[in-house]
Amino acid sequence: MNIKKIIYRVCIVLLPLLCTSCLFKDYPVDEDQLLITTRSECYVSNFKLLGTDLLPVHLNDEDAVIDTVACSIHVTVRYGTDLRNVYPQFSLVTDAKLTPKVTGFTDFSNYKENPPKYTVISGNRKVQKTYTIYITEQEYTIE
Repeated sequence: MNIKKIIYRVCIVLLPLLCTSCLFKDYPVDEDQLLITTRSECYVSNFKLLGTDLLPVHLNDEDAVIDTVACSIHVTVRYGTDLRNVYPQFSLVTDAKLTPKVTGFTDFSNYKENPPKYTVISGNRKVQKTYTIYITEQEYTIE
């Protein structure tokens, strides 16, 4: 009698799980376990460069200038900004992803010789656009 109760309880638990898995078809995901969609749009809609205090280091808090045709981002930072330890913050079109992934603070100190580049990949994973970040440091002025 105990074995019948155990089998009955196992069936009660497993049956709903088996039925619900049949209701949902498998949706495709990429290697990062992100949903692959039908969207082919691929662009950066907003960009901020944050300092170690997580506040923008942009000159006068101006927004970065994003050119989606030339795939470039122009940002002017305050004089003396430590670009060895900044946090790039991207806003992308829906379902797109960014590579390399932003995983923390990044060294942009070599921006003149080697401007940072990030690739935006569309939701359907078929379109890729590489954006170059051009940084201009505010000139030092004596008043």
